[in-house]
Amino acid sequence: MHKNANYGHARYTSYLPIFEIIVMRYVVLDTETTGLDPKQGHRLIEIGAVELLGRQLTGKTFHHYLNPDRAIDEEAKKVHGIEEAFLADKPRFAEVADDLWLFCEGAELIIHNASFDMGFINHELAQLSRPPLNSVCTVRDTLKEARQRFPGKRNNLDALCERLGVNASHRSLHGALLDAQLLAEVFLAMTRGQQSLIDEESEAVLKTDQAKNAEIIGQVGIVKHVLKVISATEEEVAAHDAYLGGLKNALWLSGL
Repeated sequence: MHKNANYGHARYTSYLPIFEIIVMRYVVLDTETTGLDPKQGHRLIEIGAVELLGRQLTGKTFHHYLNPDRAIDEEAKKVHGIEEAFLADKPRFAEVADDLWLFCEGAELIIHNASFDMGFINHELAQLSRPPLNSVCTVRDTLKEARQRFPGKRNNLDALCERLGVNASHRSLHGALLDAQLLAEVFLAMTRGQQSLIDEESEAVLKTDQAKNAEIIGQVGIVKHVLKVISATEEEVAAHDAYLGGLKNALWLSGL
């Protein structure tokens, strides 16, 4: 058994015959901003993300508050409670862009209302003449999935936490890292049935491979026990000697 891992996924490969399991790497991400529209000059002020490997939180996180170099809309402050004074000594986006890129590269991003967060992130990257973040990762929008699964119902993060039994009692205001952690639990709850099907299919394939392995090993074992040495009879030895005696100019008799 050997393991190849990169930021996007880990590969676990067994031999006889080759069987490969790909463990997906997810980055669950959320942001807070100065307002609603980056095209109107609004900026990111917080990015939070957590890592899932398969369906397990790894404990790895990405979290930064950012100095937007501009005022924060009062309506936005009511949502996240972040003030300009708190951000005065925080880094600019340009200072954390490389780390964000590396943290997300190769993963599938899990975002609630992805067009909003990705719109801000990609706008910030464009200001640095960099390509969009989704050029190095894929994006999965849990808001779209929730609307398909729960049509006609409220599908914001608070409602999903309540509906799916995720404890959000410690959440009084929005915060990027806290919301990313809650969204990770919501995502796992929403996809639990899907993953069960994947697990069952993977287990079935693995059992089939194991059966084939046992069959191959069994066949080799049978051949091993069937093979045996059979000695020539006295008559066969005499006939062989007579045949050799009748040969002329045999190389092994001339001594080369």
